[in-house]
Amino acid sequence: MQDTKGLLNKFKHHTKLPLTVNENCKIDVPEDLLQLFLQPHKLGFYYFVFMDEGTATYHADRQEITLADSQMVCGFPNQVFYNSPKDKNNRYNNFGFDAAMLSFLPQSYPFLHNPLNSNLVSFDPASKQRVKVIFSILFQLVHSPDKQKNTEVILAYLNILLIEFNKAYFQHGDQEIISNSRLSKFIEFKLAVETHLTEQQDVRVIAENLSTTTSRLYDIVKEFSGVSPKEWITNRLIQEAQRKLQYSAISAKELAYDLGFNDPGYFSRLFKKNTGKTVSAFLADVRDLSHR
Repeated sequence: MQDTKGLLNKFKHHTKLPLTVNENCKIDVPEDLLQLFLQPHKLGFYYFVFMDEGTATYHADRQEITLADSQMVCGFPNQVFYNSPKDKNNRYNNFGFDAAMLSFLPQSYPFLHNPLNSNLVSFDPASKQRVKVIFSILFQLVHSPDKQKNTEVILAYLNILLIEFNKAYFQHGDQEIISNSRLSKFIEFKLAVETHLTEQQDVRVIAENLSTTTSRLYDIVKEFSGVSPKEWITNRLIQEAQRKLQYSAISAKELAYDLGFNDPGYFSRLFKKNTGKTVSAFLADVRDLSHR
């Protein structure tokens, strides 16, 4: 499986800014890249598809995602991602940028950390219309003959677009999840787990490092994820194991040590408990998928 880190440079649409913006496939993507994106690949950049009209199927970390009108699928770096061939009757916008792009922008966007573990975002009619307009303007700016002169304007519209994405990501029904201190603490927890993923961290130590108590951390993680901090860490480790098995040739024993487990047997049992499959059975499924 190919790691697409750095691949964006091959089809980015701006010489100064590492991003791509496409509207209804008006800009051709090289055939070799199209074929790559139809196969499971490790995302090396942020990738979004906003559906105006139509349906499509995507996969992120082995989860099937059906994209329909007024929805957007999000692909986050390091996810194993792929999509089915596009329907020419669909109307949609593609948008991608790598992590370096964030240094050009004036603020942070919590949804980019994917704190709710959601790859599907829905827009109400008003926000959908705003996003469509912003996409259209961005497409024109990025692909205009004077695009280099429009860099500051492009960044301004990009900031507005990501603000819209962030709001929609945290919108549930008529209630918006406020980006308050609890959400910030959950994002801190996620970052702490990611930074030291293979160190088998103790939840108590993480809570101390985040200047909170284990009980408060439990409540926060449970609120935003539905599981306890320990379960979150375990689930994340198993997810990473699945990713590694999909894009590298590695044995169950090697994988266990890579993820910080001292007992490969315990890891194997934990993997089967969480996935319902042994490591060898999972690998067999991956091989079947890659040969379809």
